[in-house]
Amino acid sequence: MSVASESHHKTIDAKETFQLGQTLSYRLRPGDVVALYGELGAGKTEFIKGICVGLRVRGHIASPSFILINEYPFQYSGKDSTVYHIDLYRLNTTSELFRLGLDEYLSGNGICLIEWAERATAVLPAIRYDVSLQLGTEENTRFITIAEVSEVSA
Repeated sequence: MSVASESHHKTIDAKETFQLGQTLSYRLRPGDVVALYGELGAGKTEFIKGICVGLRVRGHIASPSFILINEYPFQYSGKDSTVYHIDLYRLNTTSELFRLGLDEYLSGNGICLIEWAERATAVLPAIRYDVSLQLGTEENTRFITIAEVSEVSA
């Protein structure tokens, strides 16, 4: 695996985690995949809310824990596009990923934001953003690493 760039951040509250997601959104284009890693309560959904606001998604943004995928329409360069907010927390096997049709979302023209991405390593695209969120020892702090990943061999 090759990491083209990597940045490390510390956020002290949900607002800063949200803002960091919003900052990442300005780099995203249709076809991009953001794989989010972190334990329960690490701030994955808050980070995704920031991305969606940065992309000017309208409407309520919530984790699709029970329905697995939420779709949010948005405009990119004057064209209709979609953010796919995918929550894999309830999936346990690779076959469940294929039944979900995850590979079709990943190869489509929307932006895929995947919570619990460690459950999809077998199908994640070679080029993506990996976002790792870890709880800090102080209340509400998070340590967030954003890596631009390229697993394409040279």
